[in-house]
Amino acid sequence: MLATALPVQATIADPAGDFLPSFTGTPLGEVDIAGAAVARRATGWDFSVTANGPVGVTPGVLYVWGINRGAGTPRLSFGTPSIGAGVNFDAVFVMFGNGDARIAAFPAAGPPAITNLPGALSLSGNNISGFAPLSLLPSRGFAPEDYTFSLWSRLRANPLLDGTNVEIADFLGAGGFAASVPEPQSWALLLAGFAGVGMMARRQRQRVA
Repeated sequence: MLATALPVQATIADPAGDFLPSFTGTPLGEVDIAGAAVARRATGWDFSVTANGPVGVTPGVLYVWGINRGAGTPRLSFGTPSIGAGVNFDAVFVMFGNGDARIAAFPAAGPPAITNLPGALSLSGNNISGFAPLSLLPSRGFAPEDYTFSLWSRLRANPLLDGTNVEIADFLGAGGFAASVPEPQSWALLLAGFAGVGMMARRQRQRVA
C-alpha cells in the first residue's frame, strides 16, 4: 500500500492484501508485505521483511529498500506508470528470494555503483533478512543515523515488463522511516513478532476461504 507520510519509526506493519491498483502480476502472499524493520549498527544496517506467505518460493520475487542518504528523489514517479510520490531515495538495497542481495548507490552524476552480495541473506518461513554495510552506502548529505527508508516488493514474471512499475506489488513507508538501534535480544523479538503477523494473516485468509 502506498501510504501517506509516516512518522519516523523503526518498524512498520502493513495490512494484508493491499496491492497497488497498478500491479498487473499475480497477487501472491510472497509479494504482500506484512511488516518490515531496519536496525542501525555502527557498520551498517540490518534489514528484515516479513511477507504474508513463504519467501523464496516464486522466481522473480524481490524486495527493494529505497534509501535516502540526503539526495533522494521520487525516482519511481519517472517510470511507467508514474507511482511512488513521497518515496524518495538515492540508493537501493535489493533482496532476492535466492538469498542474494544487491546494493545500487546513485552518485550526483553518472551511473550507480552496483555491488552484488551473493548469499548475504537469511530466509526463514515468511521472513527474509540481511545486512547492508555503511561502506557501500556513503552519505549524500545526511548523517548515517539520519538515513530514511522505504520498501516495495516486485514480481518479475514477464520479460516485456521487466523494470516497469507494473511489477511493483506493495509499498511500505512512503515518506520514509528511520532505523532503530535495538539491543540484540530486542531485534530477535522483533523478527519473531513480524513472523507472528504473517501467521495470523494466513490463518485469517484460511478462515475466510
